[in-house]
Amino acid sequence: MNTDVSIADFVVHIHPELTVDQRAKIEEAVSNAEGVVSVHFSREHPNALLVAYDPEAISSEAVLAEIRKWDQQAVMASL
Repeated sequence: MNTDVSIADFVVHIHPELTVDQRAKIEEAVSNAEGVVSVHFSREHPNALLVAYDPEAISSEAVLAEIRKWDQQAVMASL
């Protein structure tokens, strides 16, 4: 059994006018997606959402689609 887990990550630029509550809901929704390991907003750049995920369980496009349910203008950037 292979126990190695591959983790990928990327940054998503979120609209700057989203409320704290909207941001919390994005974090919650994305963190509940199977294969997502970590999701949180950057302290230094509050419009940057950092996502770590298992690419064998979920694609970055699927993660971005979940984020776009909350912010249709969200843009993905790699790390």
